[in-house]
Amino acid sequence: MHSSNSSSEPPNQDPASLSKDELNQQTATVEWEELIKHFARGVVIYVGDDMDLVDVAHQISKDNVSFIESCLAKGNIRRATDDDARDWYARSPVFWCVVAAPWVLIQECNDNQIESNND
Repeated sequence: MHSSNSSSEPPNQDPASLSKDELNQQTATVEWEELIKHFARGVVIYVGDDMDLVDVAHQISKDNVSFIESCLAKGNIRRATDDDARDWYARSPVFWCVVAAPWVLIQECNDNQIESNND
């Protein structure tokens, strides 16, 4: 008798198993207004400019505690603050965004990134 997987779920659908390529494909540019509801839920994580957004999302999705703790200690990633929200409301910047559930990771775009994304 031949054994087969009878599950109708496609393989690798667990968010923790997402590869960096899959996370990269899920990145998008968003404006601050689109992030307000996530900020209100306390799930917006700001990723510093010196970090790779997709790599951080991948490490968070893998629950790499030592990586996360190191980044938090260095200030490379942090939960968005009320001061951030006021600043972003005043400036209306555009962000790169990716979800590493339950977190919404963001990184502010520079002007060159915005122009190349619109091409």
